[in-house]
Order: sequence, then structure tokens, then C-alpha cells
Amino acid sequence: MSRPAPEDVRTVVCVGTGVIGAGWAAHFLRAGYDVVAWDPGPGAEERLTQLVDTAWPSLERLGLAPGASRERLTFAPSLAAAVAQAEFVQESSPEVLPAKRALLAAIDAATPAEVVVASSTSGFGMSQMAVDCENPGRFVVGHPFNPPYLIPLVEVVGGVSTDQAAVAWARDLYQHTGKECLVMDTEVPGFVGNRLQEALWREALHMIGAGEATVQQIDDSIVHGPGLRWALMGPILTFHLAGGHGGMAHMLDHFGPALLEPWTRLQAPALTPELRDRVVMGAEEEAAGSTVADLARRRDEFLVDLLKLLEKHRSAALVGDG
Repeated sequence: MSRPAPEDVRTVVCVGTGVIGAGWAAHFLRAGYDVVAWDPGPGAEERLTQLVDTAWPSLERLGLAPGASRERLTFAPSLAAAVAQAEFVQESSPEVLPAKRALLAAIDAATPAEVVVASSTSGFGMSQMAVDCENPGRFVVGHPFNPPYLIPLVEVVGGVSTDQAAVAWARDLYQHTGKECLVMDTEVPGFVGNRLQEALWREALHMIGAGEATVQQIDDSIVHGPGLRWALMGPILTFHLAGGHGGMAHMLDHFGPALLEPWTRLQAPALTPELRDRVVMGAEEEAAGSTVADLARRRDEFLVDLLKLLEKHRSAALVGDG
């Protein structure tokens, strides 16, 4: 049996239905697919249904593909039953390397050899994970950002044994479902987005630990500052604007020496019990009584509004370029 064209895929399998896996299920349902899910954890089916139900109003606001329906979600009794009719598999299990290797090998053994399998891993390379697979050429990383049903970005990269045709196929499928794909040429631990987030996270922990800033101050500094710009332009293009008419060249010439200043500490701080408690307490104070579910609903409502605003501005830019 040959691999279907990405645009002809009708059935997607989500293996693992935690926050990320269930988010993927919601995304593919919105895109009009039949989604088969499997997770061996107790209560997994109920949690999956709850997340999809919670996400659905936001997805309806964004717009559903023809035929999209929550009723097209099926929870399978076993891995073998889940992947029997798979045309694409998205694996989203916990970040434990030996378990990832075993699960991917099990998926490989149970799934038709032409089916592309993607992992949602946030840090491992496929070269580390597919070592026990008989058909490693069809395994790729498809790393999303939470929540996958709203954040468009997915980072796609293969391992040393991955066929580039599988990488290109996965990219085309993701794009067909509305994702923005960042296809990486080589494996980088943590990929691109996570490495940048990690640098910001480490510096935040240093400032909290040293008593230089509170959790609230750190979040406010991004929400009301660079975060607003980054929603439309990344950090590099933002700095290009900082150079005025001279652009990035002037910015580097003018501010380049500041790179030598000891402003940031990329070495991770020790996560002492005191630092842990300070971060936890700060997060709870900032939440101000809102539950995680309350915050997630607020986040989703905001992201839908923001995505619609970005679509408006990007469409205007395309018209202007034309």
C-alpha cells in the first residue's frame, strides 16, 4: 500500500492524550479529520473528552473545516486497534526517553510501514528515540506549542535515519491542517522555540532567586513590553527596527558592545527548595484565585482574538505587497 498524499488523509491517530495529545486531537478534529485516540492511563478517555469540549467553543470562533465534528473522535481500546486504520500518527507521551523508545517501537510494529509517525517531544531528537524501530525512515519530530489547537507553530525535523520524503510529507500535512511549519535542517536539542524560551526562563529564575524581581514583575515585563511586539515580529526583526533608518547594521554597531555586559546568566540556577517555593507562591499570587482551568479559558479567548487580529494585519500586508 502506498502513502496517501497529505491532502488525502482522512484518519489521524493520537497516541497519548495528556494536555498536548488531547490538544492535537482537538486540532485535527477542527481540521475535519476522523481522530482515533489511545492512552493506557486511567481516566484518559474522560480527560480527552473534557479538553475537546473545553476547546471547542474557541475552535468554533476561529472557524471549523467542512465536516468538522467532535463526534468524529473515537477512543480505541488498544494501541493495535488505534493504529489499524491510521494514515498519520501523532505520538504525545511523557518525556521519558526509554519509554519513548519502547512506545515508538510498538507503534512501528503495529502500524502499516508507509504511515508517517510524528512525535510531539519537546527535547529529544528522533535519532535518540527511533533506535529500536524497524522502519525509522518514517519517524519525524512534530513539536507543537501549547495549546496545539490554537498555537500555529510546529517544528518538524527528522533523525539520522529519517527519509527526507517523510519530513516533507509531514510538513505538507501540518500545513494542510493550518499549521505554521518550521522545518529544521539538523537536530538541535530542545529545537528552536524551546531553546529561546529556556534562556528567558533561566534568567527569570536567576532574578527571582537573587531577589531582583518578583514573578509578577517578570510576567508584566513581557506582557506589557516585548511580548506585544513579538506577536507580530520576532526578536531579531524587532531589533532591526531598533536601529532606525540604519536597521540591524546600526543596531549591532551601536549596541553590540552591550553584549559583553554581564546582564544575563545562561547557566541554570540551582532549583533550591527556597527558589521553588518562591516561584510557586508568586505564580499563585499572580493567579489571584483563578484556577488553572479558569486561566486556560482566558488564555484561549485571548489567543483567538489575537489570531484573528494577526490574520487581519497579515492579510493587509499581503494586499500592500501586491
